[in-house]
Amino acid sequence: MFDLDFSPPEGLNRSLWRSLVINLADRFAPERLPPLQLSSKPVDVGLLPGELLELPWYRTVFTNLADVISPETLPPLELESRPVDVGELLGDELSHGWWNSLLQSLRDRIAPDRLPPLELTSHPVAAFGAESNLQILDWSTLIDGPKVFRADVPQATHTKVSVEEAAPIALPEPAPADPALLIARVQLVRDIGRTRFRRKIWISLAAAEAIFLLVMVFKFQ
Repeated sequence: MFDLDFSPPEGLNRSLWRSLVINLADRFAPERLPPLQLSSKPVDVGLLPGELLELPWYRTVFTNLADVISPETLPPLELESRPVDVGELLGDELSHGWWNSLLQSLRDRIAPDRLPPLELTSHPVAAFGAESNLQILDWSTLIDGPKVFRADVPQATHTKVSVEEAAPIALPEPAPADPALLIARVQLVRDIGRTRFRRKIWISLAAAEAIFLLVMVFKFQ
C-alpha cells in the first residue's frame, strides 16, 4: 500500500522573513518557464450557456424560426446496445383496470408460475457451537450452573396514624395590614381607572375625527 503523509506542507514551516523575501523575488524576478504546449485538441461545443443568454432577442428569434423552417438534418441514431426484456413497466401496469388486477391475482393464486429451483453458490454458515470463526455465542451455551435465587429486598413499612392522633398543624397568624399600604393601593386603583377613562375618550375623539375627514373627502370630490 501507499505511505500516506498527513504532515503539513513545507511552506507552513518557513519563517516570516524568508517567506517575504521569496514573495519579493517572485514579484520582481519571476521564474522563466518554457511555453505551455497543449497536446490535446479543443472540442467545438458551440455557444456556451452564458454567451447564449447574452445574445440579443432578435438573434434568438431568427434562430428559432430557422430551426422551425429548416431544422438541422442529423444522421440516424445507431444503437450498439441490445434491449433487455423487462416485462411490463410499472406505469403500464397501474394504468390497467381493476378487473385485470383481479384476474391476475386469481391466476397467480390458482395456477402460480413454476420457477426453476434456486441454485445457491454460497456455502452455509456454521451454527453456534460448531467449528467456525465466530466468537460471539449464546449465554446459554457459555454459562452452565445452578440458578441462584436472591432474597427480596425488604420493603419499608408504613405506620398508620389516625386523624385523631395526628398533631394539629399550627397555622401562621396573619400579619396586621399597614394603613399606609391600603391608602396607596386605593389611590393606585383610582389612578388606573382614571387613565383608562381618558384613553377611551381620546380613542373616541380620534375615531370621530377620522370619520369626519373621510366624509368630507368623499363629499367634496
